[in-house]
Amino acid sequence: MEHRLISAIETALGWSGAEELGKGFVRGSMDDPALVSRLLTPNRLLDIAMRRSFNRPQFRCFQKGEEVHPAVYYTDSVSPRGQGIPMVNMRSLGRLLREGATLILDQANVFDPTMEVACRALQWWSHERVQVNAYLTTNDAAGFPLHWDDHDVVIVQLAGEKEWEVRSASRKVPMYRDSDPNNTPSDEIIWSGLLKTGDVMHIPRGHWHQATRTGSGSGKSLHVTFGITKRTGASWLAWLADWCRGHEIFRHDLDRWHEPDSEALTTAAAMLVGERSPADFLAAYEQETALPRHVPFLDILGPLDGVVCTTHFPPRVLENGATVDVVAAGKKLTLTAKALPALRTLLSGRPVPLESAAAAVGAEVTELAEILVKEELCAVLTPELSSGYTGLVTNAVS
Repeated sequence: MEHRLISAIETALGWSGAEELGKGFVRGSMDDPALVSRLLTPNRLLDIAMRRSFNRPQFRCFQKGEEVHPAVYYTDSVSPRGQGIPMVNMRSLGRLLREGATLILDQANVFDPTMEVACRALQWWSHERVQVNAYLTTNDAAGFPLHWDDHDVVIVQLAGEKEWEVRSASRKVPMYRDSDPNNTPSDEIIWSGLLKTGDVMHIPRGHWHQATRTGSGSGKSLHVTFGITKRTGASWLAWLADWCRGHEIFRHDLDRWHEPDSEALTTAAAMLVGERSPADFLAAYEQETALPRHVPFLDILGPLDGVVCTTHFPPRVLENGATVDVVAAGKKLTLTAKALPALRTLLSGRPVPLESAAAAVGAEVTELAEILVKEELCAVLTPELSSGYTGLVTNAVS
């Protein structure tokens, strides 16, 4: 899937592809102001907060370095029947932001179609899971104290300015579940400075960092952080542990009263490692990742006139002479080879208006689209979902 954000990130950071992720700290600037405002604005973030029912920690607010109690800016919206729904009290939130505060929306991709599409494009690009958090800071409020993340991050400054400090890692490639708590920050400052609108920064896993507007006076900062969690050797071993249950020797109890047959277990474990390589794990991870949420197609609501592939990762299309297999999200569909041109269009990750697609690749594209929607590899291109692609991803057919 071609996305303007990915092109802009690669250009700004001097990258040639996703293989640069995690290799080192780097920053740059995008030269496309329209892209920056298209992704997300402070007012759009506040509009999202106003229209949805959130709970902590999905939506949080910080002031003077401490989390504000939700009771300060949440209230129950009571229906005529007395049903209470927790909603953000926008008047109270506005007061906090005028005083100076930081609000955080985790997984903004769940609530905003533009962020959803951006994360999906980054997933197809990186072949790893991606989520995005949004951070709005006003006036001279502080951000999080010095900390490190257990995943690589790409940060895009969308509005205003914020001071950053980035330090080297004090433990190589630390993990969320690790043998060392890694609580001592490194003394080596790699970079400190001001991130301005349009700037992009990549902070690899484990690098200490902090951001603040303290002392900056009146103003704002909005940035989004794309968290990209890569698979590790530990992930591969955990996957192997699931596969070992298929071998009887691993299902037997370990006999604490007699010496276990360590040699047999070691031999079986070595065979398991040899049977399923890290490359096998990476392929299986992509092909078996569960399907995301999407609006179901109901013919009673109207005809299917547009679709888009919404799998977390690009489906694999395997040609087998007279047939073609589509493998994605734990499913395998076998179709006739003549469906290949339509398949490539429908599974491109780009929006597909079916009337235009029929003129370009044949009338059978509509029937094939219905199959892919039924199997949930493609989703209905609703106006809301379509808005997430507008100006950022071109249609598969013009």
